[in-house]
Amino acid sequence: MKVARTVRRRGKGGDRIKSLPISIDLAILFTAIFFPLFLIVGMRSESLEDVRYVEMKYTAALRTAVQDGGMMLNDNETQAKESAYDSLKFMRADKEKALDSFARTLYVNMGIAEDTAAQAALWWYIPAMVVLDYDGYYLYVSQTYSSEHGEEIMQHRWTPKIPYAWTDDTGNSIRFTLDSFVHVFESGPNRWQSGFRKDLIGETGVALLDDEDMFEQVRRITIMNTIQDQLAYYIQRHNQIALRNGISYTFTLPLISREDWVNTIDDIGIMAFIQGIPVGDQYYNNYALGGGRLVKAPVYFGGIDSRGLKYYYRDACQYNYRVEEVFPNAKEAAAAGYQEKSCYNPGVM
Repeated sequence: MKVARTVRRRGKGGDRIKSLPISIDLAILFTAIFFPLFLIVGMRSESLEDVRYVEMKYTAALRTAVQDGGMMLNDNETQAKESAYDSLKFMRADKEKALDSFARTLYVNMGIAEDTAAQAALWWYIPAMVVLDYDGYYLYVSQTYSSEHGEEIMQHRWTPKIPYAWTDDTGNSIRFTLDSFVHVFESGPNRWQSGFRKDLIGETGVALLDDEDMFEQVRRITIMNTIQDQLAYYIQRHNQIALRNGISYTFTLPLISREDWVNTIDDIGIMAFIQGIPVGDQYYNNYALGGGRLVKAPVYFGGIDSRGLKYYYRDACQYNYRVEEVFPNAKEAAAAGYQEKSCYNPGVM
């Protein structure tokens, strides 16, 4: 219903009555009530934009630092140990170089390259770092230790290397690596054996080695679970230490996607976690993963010999076959009707 007010005016024709709507009054009232709210919302939007900008800056800094740290893992800690395994993935990752590169890049991109106090404070928001080596991993986490004067000191330090270990119900155990090379302990004869899975088939009493698909599944799950369990433990410890130093934020192990895990455990690499940095009225939490090196994926050629027989073989092999197809893996080549022929069995017909 339209509300009006009455205004009496005098003119030549006498008194006239004119009705004016009070919509103007309502508009003024509406503005008086809601303008402060609009102003607050606008300020909040600007604040959120600032928060997003800072978060993007931190994310870029973290990812760049992890990538730089991961690249330093290319340098073997001990070059003489390279011949210990016949594996393209074997390396003794130099975790100290990786840490130095990670920290230096992070400080520069966070704008604290010259501020040692800010650098020390930043590490309270980094509950854990992980360096994945070929046959185990290291954690860089908060730990307490006694100085030479008997004082208790808390700071980030490396743990000893933790193996990717798995044990079955009968006491047999396997120490996995980032490929199929294993160290196997048989509880019956009480002995250790080492080698690639395919070379140990039938040589041990560990049934897992005889099933390639199951072996690969258990290997990946074992690596993921052992790292996550240790991370959860040390992050919880970091909570206790941080609380004693005035940081009330509760650090937790973030949910890492399966895709990230699969990519991470395919080769040596580094993982870093940042949590609890105040940004406005929120907290910045993120993690980043960086590979140590790029490993060229093998290519399989599908060729036909002079007799019309179809074979597939690695691109590293040298055969004068007529190449008909190229495959990303051996499984697809076999499914297309090609028979395997490796460089090591050139006499296969």
